[in-house]
Amino acid sequence: MTPSRPRLPQAAGLILASAAVSLGAVSCSTSAPSPAGQVQATAPAPSSVSAGPAPLAPQPTPAPGDIPVRDAAPTPEITRPAPVRVQIEEIGLDLEVVPTGVRDDGEMVLPDNHRQAGWYRYGPPPGSPAGSAVLAAHLDTGTEALPIARLDEVRPGTVVTVTRSDGSTVRYAAGSVEQIAKRDLNGGELFDRSGEPLLKLVTCGGEYVEADDDYADNIVLTAAPLP
Repeated sequence: MTPSRPRLPQAAGLILASAAVSLGAVSCSTSAPSPAGQVQATAPAPSSVSAGPAPLAPQPTPAPGDIPVRDAAPTPEITRPAPVRVQIEEIGLDLEVVPTGVRDDGEMVLPDNHRQAGWYRYGPPPGSPAGSAVLAAHLDTGTEALPIARLDEVRPGTVVTVTRSDGSTVRYAAGSVEQIAKRDLNGGELFDRSGEPLLKLVTCGGEYVEADDDYADNIVLTAAPLP
């Protein structure tokens, strides 16, 4: 189902609202004067993960564009390179990827720059042998739609390319693209660290509900690694 594309709000963002142990919703609030967006989730308590550079200190000041991940504690160090770029040629998507850390209040920050995607660095990086690598990005800049707004148009088999910090690339084949009501989004499944090696690319979507100052749904693309 193709979500409607209502008028662009003044400052759109990404929010994954959660409950208990599941990521409950992606919502794009427009109330803040600067780019807003959070992904709230109860991701599996990250046992300390570091890809590429050493873990960053918690982000200092809560900036609009954050991802609350409750009870997120750092996990064991791994040395796989971090993602630095994600591309889907079919829809013209080409985003720089930056690692996002977890603040003391449990929030994982999304980039303020709407032309960047955040990688949940306490989960597996792309190319890991198990678990879901999660990348999340803003739907628009507040004045114009970005290519990720076409995420729901990606066809099965479409190649998703992730470039890593060591210059290597990991290629995935798009599988499902789901439009999920925010109340139904399962954070435990989205941030799974022990299942199949997958890439999850997330943004907001569906109708913009003016009364709620929010988008109704989440768009989640799931892709599997190519040989």
